[in-house]
Amino acid sequence: MDYIITFTWDDEAAVWIATSNDIPGLVLESGSYDALVERTRFAIPELLSLNSSEQQPFSLTIKSERHERILL
Repeated sequence: MDYIITFTWDDEAAVWIATSNDIPGLVLESGSYDALVERTRFAIPELLSLNSSEQQPFSLTIKSERHERILL
């Protein structure tokens, strides 16, 4: 099973936020992209086991978005 995780940059809070339409309950944040990848890798198996009795191998696809406004 392949799960899609979206990382979005929140400029006001200065954090990356991880969410997924595929994994109910997944909402994590971190100021570091790499730290959020690690937190996500550890949280997802726990969330999947809480949402399903059957454990299967899975893969993650992480998509990231960061938009910045620049004033001239």
